[in-house]
Amino acid sequence: MRTTETLHAPRAVAPAALAELRVVDDAGRPCVPYAATGGGEPLRCCLRAAAPGERIALVSYAPLRRWAAETGAEPGAYDEQGPVFVHAGECGGPAPSEEYPFARPGALRTLRRYDAAGRIVGGRLLELPEDPAEGFGRALAEAFEDPAVALVHVRAVEYGCFHFEVRRP
Repeated sequence: MRTTETLHAPRAVAPAALAELRVVDDAGRPCVPYAATGGGEPLRCCLRAAAPGERIALVSYAPLRRWAAETGAEPGAYDEQGPVFVHAGECGGPAPSEEYPFARPGALRTLRRYDAAGRIVGGRLLELPEDPAEGFGRALAEAFEDPAVALVHVRAVEYGCFHFEVRRP
């Protein structure tokens, strides 16, 4: 995310949510930590890939539900939950970066747009170009051109996994 060129900052899962998910996830299942074997799992707590041997967990996360609880929105049927990888213990969150996380040229992402009530108001499929930051920058600028858009969820197309959230600048 070229911070000098854009205000579209990717947000990791919030520390308070992580503390809860590391006990019981949003589907009501207990957290079951394990050691990353091959590494590369996209960690939503610190927005980087896991290294082999790191203690991680795969938990169910409901990002829109948690945002709605924070803002008072009522997303209704648009509330959904899905799998995300997180560190099994506190990790300190994302390091400052000028890049978007989990961005490799050719990867397919969907950018779901939500209004202040938590309802879907559009979406966009994005195949990341050779310069993923440029692709994300254009797609997010396009999303926030609509004054109704309050936040955007970026998800992997292949598995539908939530990658990160971007709120209106």
